[in-house]
Amino acid sequence: MSDDKRVYLFDSTLRDGAQTQGVDFSAADKLAIARALDELGIDYVEGGWPGANPTDDAVFAEPPALETARFVAFGMTRRAGRSVENDPGLAAVLDSKAEVVCLFGKAWDFQVETALGVPLAENVDMIAESIAHAAGRKAEVMYDAEHFFDGYKANPAYALDCLKAAHGAGARWIVLCDTNGGTLPHEIERIVGAVSEVIPGNRLGIHCHNDTENAVAGSLAALRAGARQVQGTLNGLGERCGNANLVSLIPSLALKSDFETGIGPDRLQQLTRVSRVLDERLNRAPARNAAYVGDSAFAHKGGAHVSAVEKDPRTYEHIDPALIGNRRHIVVSDQSGRSNILARFREIGIDVEPGDSKVTALVERVKAREFEGYAYDGAEASFELLARRVLGSVPVYFALQRFRVMDDRRWNARGELVTESEATVSVEVGGRSKFEVANGNGPVNALDTALRKALVPVYPQLEDMRLVDYKVRILTPQAGTRAVTRVMIESADRNGRRWTTVGVSTNIIDASFNALYDGITWKLLQDGAECPQEVS
Repeated sequence: MSDDKRVYLFDSTLRDGAQTQGVDFSAADKLAIARALDELGIDYVEGGWPGANPTDDAVFAEPPALETARFVAFGMTRRAGRSVENDPGLAAVLDSKAEVVCLFGKAWDFQVETALGVPLAENVDMIAESIAHAAGRKAEVMYDAEHFFDGYKANPAYALDCLKAAHGAGARWIVLCDTNGGTLPHEIERIVGAVSEVIPGNRLGIHCHNDTENAVAGSLAALRAGARQVQGTLNGLGERCGNANLVSLIPSLALKSDFETGIGPDRLQQLTRVSRVLDERLNRAPARNAAYVGDSAFAHKGGAHVSAVEKDPRTYEHIDPALIGNRRHIVVSDQSGRSNILARFREIGIDVEPGDSKVTALVERVKAREFEGYAYDGAEASFELLARRVLGSVPVYFALQRFRVMDDRRWNARGELVTESEATVSVEVGGRSKFEVANGNGPVNALDTALRKALVPVYPQLEDMRLVDYKVRILTPQAGTRAVTRVMIESADRNGRRWTTVGVSTNIIDASFNALYDGITWKLLQDGAECPQEVS
């Protein structure tokens, strides 16, 4: 591996990502994500800020045992008016069990004078003394030059003085931060090039925020200009608009440049899985349109596109999706032709002759159903069931006899206004009727719970199935309360499978049941469940 082309990957998901609105990592979350990043082959994993909160204190009290990555503690340079030996914040970072520390300090004269309220020279001393003190305690020290690009534009000499102070004090890495995400890629490349004439590029890192949607491009520009460490987060998590997305940067470096990382082909294939580990921890659906790893990243909808991809994938796919652990999706919709249907058949393992009249029937059936409001380009599981039903090959695992859902809104004994949902279902399984009642957090949850109570004793495979996303769309808003409603339900199980089903009706509960029914049926079909024998 060429030292000149080696790029070191630094992940700050566990700190920068935790600043995302709505994200709150537990200590267990942080440890699990750190281990996933280590398995991927990341060089540095920043665990958080010791002393900042109980969660980070717990993480650094027992840091994870990593094989590839070095665990990093984040903190700040000493405060004004304190010595490095007498600064509690700095002490908490250096007393942690992390082998590497990253200390941030101001590099913009405006921030030094207004935010810190200290003379410019004192800030330089704070940087140098803190880095030197940390270098005597830890295996490796980094300086995070906060607001560097704004500082360089305003006062290049002073911004460089801050960097030179850290470099001279023993910092292994000098990280140039575009803290407010406002610097464009061409500016970053020019400025990093100028800095590399003062500090060697193999000591420079780049840390970009995504406020102008340029964090990945700015990071790549910095590497072109000589930087050799790049910082970012999984899935671009981070404050405001997020940070540079490592899930996009890693394959761009590995597959589209002459740079080298510590992530070999085998580990690169784990990228999609690691991206989804984060989403699972956050209990959110993965972004379908995410570059490289999204479900739509290699999805093809137009019939002509599908035909071209079938002949040569390079026509519409910039890489082989298997290289990063993703796969091709042939989307079926009212725009589809026979080529889409046949390609989708091959994906799901249906063997049918291209000239079979049932293919034509299915194309027409899909178009008719989408005219009614169904959407199969986002509900692959429902399409598979529709296709198999046209071909006559889906078992009837259970049949609904009736269901009833009731909502009760009332004041309870404590004087609190509560709304409770109750569902009753009657289903036929193996020739026997089963009746169950369940409460739930809303009518759909109650209906789902009642169905599970009836079915799990017969089909224990359903025990690990869970609903992870529920979307409703009003298709005919002009009809008011009589509008046609489309419900999309995404389900998952412990095998890591995720599947989406669709239901349409003028009744939202009926539409939800249709999607639930398909979701349960698809799960049982994939698991090879057998229908019970009828009981006489």
